[in-house]
Amino acid sequence: MSEQVVAPRVWKGHPLWLVGFRPFFPLACLHAVVTPLLWVLMLSGVVHGPAGLAAMQWHAHEMFYGFGLAVVGGFLLTATKNWTGVRGHHGRTLQLLVALWGLERVTVWAGGAWPSWARWAGLNLYAAALVALVVWTLIRGRKTDSYRDNALFVVALPVVLVSRALLLSQEHFASGVTLTLAIFRLVFLVMLERTVPPFMKGGVQVTVPRVWWLDTAIKAFGLVLLSAPWLPASVRSGVDVVLAVLVVARFATWSPHRAFERLEVGVMFAGGLALAAQLVLDAVPGAWVGSLPLHVFTFGTMGLIIPAMFFRIANGHTGRPVRFGPVERAVVWLMAIGFVARVIAPQVVPSAYRELIWLSAGCWMVGFAVVGVRITPMLFAERVDGKEH
Repeated sequence: MSEQVVAPRVWKGHPLWLVGFRPFFPLACLHAVVTPLLWVLMLSGVVHGPAGLAAMQWHAHEMFYGFGLAVVGGFLLTATKNWTGVRGHHGRTLQLLVALWGLERVTVWAGGAWPSWARWAGLNLYAAALVALVVWTLIRGRKTDSYRDNALFVVALPVVLVSRALLLSQEHFASGVTLTLAIFRLVFLVMLERTVPPFMKGGVQVTVPRVWWLDTAIKAFGLVLLSAPWLPASVRSGVDVVLAVLVVARFATWSPHRAFERLEVGVMFAGGLALAAQLVLDAVPGAWVGSLPLHVFTFGTMGLIIPAMFFRIANGHTGRPVRFGPVERAVVWLMAIGFVARVIAPQVVPSAYRELIWLSAGCWMVGFAVVGVRITPMLFAERVDGKEH
């Protein structure tokens, strides 16, 4: 009997560098523990913010481009490998990306006094490298890509470089926030389209219908909103409302009454509906306490979906069964408490606004600390099923 030929491993180093989610998910958890603490200390006057940036600029940048782009980077570096069948970026390339992410964190905080060229490099190299690597993977794997609409990422991801530049400009900060929301919203819309159906199938044994025109319209209107900072207010509001209606309509066709039988599936619906709520609030502004539409997205969409996504990916992509036990469920409920404290409670008890910020920050920090402790040992070890990556 002939011996089975085993293909040589491509990467001989530490398992942490096998695929993008392995280093970036723990880094995102660490960032989610440290930066909310810094933020509330800055609001209290205990800590001074970085030179050259307003406190709100730093807070918004680190929420989206520190934490958020670590999450999106880990997700896309992993997902594009699966979508195209092309070996994902790993090893030294992944180490370089992580180093550039760390350099960006240092530059944002301490680079105000650096030479302009050094500050520019520190602020831009990670995002530029990540965008280039993901786009290149999609282009070279286009013939085997299982999603023919991935061209939208090729078009949309370079917008990250523009939105960051606007957000870091005091003059264009508001436009930067709007454009940043648009690009992250689009990523979550696509991610929900591709993940919720298999979660429904695996979690509650329901095959949800895929309505081509509805999925296409959602992505099309999401792309249109990449021009939101420059659209007339009435047009932008109209697009917001139409997209919100389309998102709710899609979830309505996906058996929501069954989704909430399993918390790990229902939380995806809750995060998606928060995304729709953010669009409506943006279209119909009111005298809200705090930046309500923004935090409906950050706490309601990102805060609810990302921990559940981390648990699922960390288990599934290391060869383990995907199970939500008491710890995982407790994290989701803790993040839900943080959402109520940051988004809903200030509208009811505005006098307790500062205390509620502390509470919501505490929920965020503890939630992601538990996520990090839970998933990091898996990501530092080999897959348990013997596969390479």
